[in-house]
Amino acid sequence: MSSTGQGAAGEAEAREKARARAEEIAYREQNRRDRAKARTLKNMVWALLACSVVVAFLMVVTWRPKEEKVQAVEYTAQLEDAKKVAPWVRGPAPMPDGWNATSVRFRTPEQSPMTWHLGIVTNEKKYVGLEQSNVTGGKFQNEELGKTTDDGTATIDGVTWQRKVLQEREGENALVLVESGVTTIVVGNAGYPALEAFASVLG
Repeated sequence: MSSTGQGAAGEAEAREKARARAEEIAYREQNRRDRAKARTLKNMVWALLACSVVVAFLMVVTWRPKEEKVQAVEYTAQLEDAKKVAPWVRGPAPMPDGWNATSVRFRTPEQSPMTWHLGIVTNEKKYVGLEQSNVTGGKFQNEELGKTTDDGTATIDGVTWQRKVLQEREGENALVLVESGVTTIVVGNAGYPALEAFASVLG
């Protein structure tokens, strides 16, 4: 081969090497940029995760449950009106300190049987309900209490009430008194001492 041919082949080989070298440099640079982007995204994700953990921790530490305000209702006027129609209707006299009536309802004689309801929230945010009716059969008790089991008796002001545990309402108990054609029920989740204290002030 002539020296001229050898020179042309050498130049072509040099150009090919230069092109390959340039492609390698470009590839490495692109790979470096890709890795830099990946590291930046990863760091951002970890930073956001860390911030979220800090915010969640602060929320747990500083959060306080919002106390629901008891919406008290006036019941004395309706109690007096009910007593004019049904003298057997009873109500607290007086209401224990810190206790508030939250619901009141009287079913008139035209809606026989007559019923009287007074719902109360205690100072410990427990519920006590007074339910009365001018019927003495088991239907009224079943409607108000559901399934129950007897749990002894309580003597209040010389009167014996039947204690009951409500099977279908966890943590609730009741005192039941049936006399003179009237059923009186004191029920709630406040515990027997509170129920008995309430029954003692009914007048």
